[in-house]
Amino acid sequence: MSFSELGLSPKVLAAVEASGYTTPTPIQAAAIPHVLARRDVLGIAQTGTGKTASFTLPMLTRLESGRARARMPRTLILEPTRELAAQVEESFVKYGQNHKLSLALLIGGVSFGDQDAKLSRGVDVLIATPGRLLDHSERGKLLLTGIEILVIDEADRMLDMGFIPDIERVCKLIPGSRQTLFFSATMPPEIQRLTDQFLRDPERIEVARPATTAATVTQLLVASSSESSEKRDALRRVIRGSENFKNAIVFCNRKRDVGVVYNSLKKHGFKVAALHGDLDQRSRMAALDSFKTGEVSLLVASDVAARGLDIPDVSHVINYDVPIHAEDYVHRIGRTGRAGRSGVALSLVTPADGKHLAAIEHMTGKTIEWRGDALDPEEMASAGRRGSDGRSKRRGGDAERPKREGRRGRSGKSKDEAVSAAAPEPAAEPRRADAPRRADSKSRSPSPAPAPAAAGGRNRHRDSEDGGERVVGLGDHVPAFLLRPVRLKA
Repeated sequence: MSFSELGLSPKVLAAVEASGYTTPTPIQAAAIPHVLARRDVLGIAQTGTGKTASFTLPMLTRLESGRARARMPRTLILEPTRELAAQVEESFVKYGQNHKLSLALLIGGVSFGDQDAKLSRGVDVLIATPGRLLDHSERGKLLLTGIEILVIDEADRMLDMGFIPDIERVCKLIPGSRQTLFFSATMPPEIQRLTDQFLRDPERIEVARPATTAATVTQLLVASSSESSEKRDALRRVIRGSENFKNAIVFCNRKRDVGVVYNSLKKHGFKVAALHGDLDQRSRMAALDSFKTGEVSLLVASDVAARGLDIPDVSHVINYDVPIHAEDYVHRIGRTGRAGRSGVALSLVTPADGKHLAAIEHMTGKTIEWRGDALDPEEMASAGRRGSDGRSKRRGGDAERPKREGRRGRSGKSKDEAVSAAAPEPAAEPRRADAPRRADSKSRSPSPAPAPAAAGGRNRHRDSEDGGERVVGLGDHVPAFLLRPVRLKA
């Protein structure tokens, strides 16, 4: 089958041909006719199969008639990250070279004024992250009542990042007569509930079993020590010893480790860039551009680079840390072996990673081969129970964790609540005689006076060093340097 058989307009076909594509991928061949027929679509396909073009091309055909009005975009595409939103914008520019359509990109890290100016002139295609989109809507600078096509891309990543409530709010602002296109690499129950709520009799297109890995990717495990310095040594050996090595994305579970690994590789003479969620937008785009252009051969990244980024010619993916969630493994290694090319995915496995490795193999239904000596399964099971490096028992404090949890953990208590609950409750202290009295607002009865702190309590360092009485007057607010003994001159 060729693109000319899918019903696309001549302008779109000319742009596709100019881009060098002749045969659509399975998800494109299945989805494009239904999009052109104005059907709702639920597309499930593993990463790297061309989901972006499956909605970009038919949308361009549909948008050839009609025009946009000020602050009322005609179509809306929601993306979980700034990088993915910018990538979709690039696709529209490439395939829409024969169209005179206006585009706007609403992402964080960019001036509101520039975005408002584009919206005021009218936008045919609006590409946005949920947070910035709602910011513009709440400011009264954007109306979503003219949306004809809504695209929710990388829905499972939206779930991980806590954007589902925002998506529900956005959908309520859009007319119910819209056409909805929903794409995801996996289909957890929460995503299924969302599709049942907002899609009308959708055409379900599933070109691969959810959470499967691409057949073009060779997967290997490399045994490593849990010791940080030895693990970095193992990483350098893997890079230098890999055949047909051109470039690689090195994934870390924690943003802190991204910086450590980046500095280590740079110190040893590698051309490397770093990418994680705490970087500003300019630095993130500069790191991606330097990797795409070949200026650097290594990109050390957190899971912010694991979903949907289309860097066609990545020869290797290296998991410096085995991902905590098995789904992240599928997305990470999907950065290589794209568009029919072959790729290699290597994972450094420590004894404490046994549980996570077992979850990955169970989800993918495949036993991953070891490169070199394998770790002892009994040792891995024992280390997993002990939590030898601490990482298997908790997520790192600076991990790319879902934002929806905020500062509250799984128990629902905030950090401060948890600390107060764990700390022993101090005994009530009677009030000092020299302290001013303060009446209660209801009873106007004096408050009980606090007693002196017990020996060894938290105020023991404020006792005078010569064994004198405890300093009183300012109470716990006395700066420590004021309580130091003063040596008087004779």
